[in-house]
Amino acid sequence: MQLFALRLKPNQDLRQSLKDFVHAHQLEAAFVVTAIGSLQQAALRFANQSDSTVLRGKFEIVSLAGTLSVNGIHLHGSIANGQGQTIGGHIAQGCLIYTTAEIVIGASTAFRFLREVDEQTGFKELVVLPLP
Repeated sequence: MQLFALRLKPNQDLRQSLKDFVHAHQLEAAFVVTAIGSLQQAALRFANQSDSTVLRGKFEIVSLAGTLSVNGIHLHGSIANGQGQTIGGHIAQGCLIYTTAEIVIGASTAFRFLREVDEQTGFKELVVLPLP
């Protein structure tokens, strides 16, 4: 396994930045190890919803999890507002960094992650393949 660490700066888009990082390093089977930081805007898609909800304000990133690959990324996260109330969902484009995001990414050297439409769900789902 390889480990990578990065820091995102104010106004960077969380999802796009991770996608760009994965492509720049040609990662085929990566995952979020840990992440902390803050957002000034969150775009979350909640369970069983087709569209994202945009939330404006100052939020702490309290969790971030997901699989990352040049073949597609899938991220979920939780954020907390100034009163400590938390909300979470699918991380969509439009999560803008407030002060920082410190992220550690692990990358497997044994697998390759693909995304293929699953007939049962209708969504592009994870396919895990061993590397030769």
